[in-house]
Amino acid sequence: MPRSQRNDNFVDQTFTVIADTILKLFPASQKEKEAFAYYRDGMSAQGDGEYAEALANYEEALKLEENSYDRSYVYYNMGLIHASNGDHDKALEFYEQAIDLNPRMPQALNNVAVIYHHKGENAQDEEQAEEYFNKAADHWVRAIRLAPNNYIEAQNWLKTTGRADINLFF
Repeated sequence: MPRSQRNDNFVDQTFTVIADTILKLFPASQKEKEAFAYYRDGMSAQGDGEYAEALANYEEALKLEENSYDRSYVYYNMGLIHASNGDHDKALEFYEQAIDLNPRMPQALNNVAVIYHHKGENAQDEEQAEEYFNKAADHWVRAIRLAPNNYIEAQNWLKTTGRADINLFF
């Protein structure tokens, strides 16, 4: 039984009813509807901390989903799961796929920057640290240009480290 049919709390039931109603009214192919159902079940499983189930649903959604914008969010959520499990390299792969499909996704750019910043802080030598910090700066600058009111800590880090003139964003 699909996860969306076994939700037992009010919020999940309400979301499922609304999503099902939208799917019925929205002109979408059966394939698109199935992709959305897998995506929705993946989000539900992810919210419950059932990461293996979420990833399996996201993989099924990717088999069906053709829209690059929608696919970018599937990849983004897969990146979130891998990042939360500490597999930063795998998370980077999924975030980069999301960004390739949707370059205007500041949250993915921010998450990539956070991972590179973390790698820079844990680098074995100064040269490697600088390389990671520069990658972090590049991704944060891109994220801030898309969402200038967000990522205040990143803006401060960019300014205090001299990696970007933050005044250019405003």
